[in-house]
Amino acid sequence: MRRTTRLVILLVAVVVLGSVGTGAVLYAAHRSGMRDQQQANGPTVRAGTVSLRPAGGRRLLVRNLAWGPHRDEIATVPADDPQGPRTVSGVKCLRFHAAAGTGICLQAVHGTLQDTYRAVVLDSQLHELHHFPAAGIPTRARVSPSGHLVAWTVFVSGDSYAGTNFSTRTSIVDTRTWAIDDNLETFRVIKDGRTYRAADINVWGVTFADDNRFYATLATGGRTYLVRGDVAARTLTTMHRNVECPSLSPNGTRIAYKKRVPGASSDAPWRLYVLDLRTMKETATAEQRNIDDQALWRDDSTLVYALPGDYGSDLWTVPADGTGTARRLMTSAVAPAYLG
Repeated sequence: MRRTTRLVILLVAVVVLGSVGTGAVLYAAHRSGMRDQQQANGPTVRAGTVSLRPAGGRRLLVRNLAWGPHRDEIATVPADDPQGPRTVSGVKCLRFHAAAGTGICLQAVHGTLQDTYRAVVLDSQLHELHHFPAAGIPTRARVSPSGHLVAWTVFVSGDSYAGTNFSTRTSIVDTRTWAIDDNLETFRVIKDGRTYRAADINVWGVTFADDNRFYATLATGGRTYLVRGDVAARTLTTMHRNVECPSLSPNGTRIAYKKRVPGASSDAPWRLYVLDLRTMKETATAEQRNIDDQALWRDDSTLVYALPGDYGSDLWTVPADGTGTARRLMTSAVAPAYLG
């Protein structure tokens, strides 16, 4: 091949690659700009009043991910019409949960050089009652059934549960006194009936039974465990292996959780399971896709969880007993909470 021919080929390659790169940048910029524009085929979203006190029937609250001026705001829809028009609140959260008129909203505070984060406790009208600095990127949030306790988990290093190079911080606050346990890793761990100590302990994904008892995930030695927590005694007692992001059923008898399964990809290792707390029997749900979420119980028989969607995440539902099939519940939404 002559030198002139090689130069022409090189020039053409440079032009093509440059065009592809420019096109990719322009497409990304265009798509980013569209985030502020409501999509014609997206859900109907309208500003209004959102309350954490159920009125006019059972409600579903979510973080709205539909593109437009109300993206990331807490929205509400009737529980029996999740695809219906959304009423948005003006309050933006990265993670959210609510119960008994109390909400927990994990927010980003955008700075000149970097973002910081905070946990905001909300009243029934979504007004701030108190806020606390959060040590990292928000990932999980829960409120106790009475509304008296709130919990949240953040990543303080790393940003994914899939690998091993991450560290979390989980906090619990009593909304009656504003007393805070800002790191559950300081609780005494009881493993196999004995006090257990290790430098690599991580705790995340609280789910409350009442105003003292809760469940969570504890990781140590390359394994994860379901632990039962006691706020007054400041203890975490291991119960079952290979449990992450537990969620307690309304009747307190079962835990939904994500479980690492043999043969799955290291980037997508989890499937959705349910554990009977009396028998410790595990049941795989009919959802076969990777679930990286803390599932929510819609009722004592049905689970709700997030999966990646066209505009961030969609909410899906599946029976908790292993029967049936997974069905899409709501598009462009995450962080659900049922009221009423």
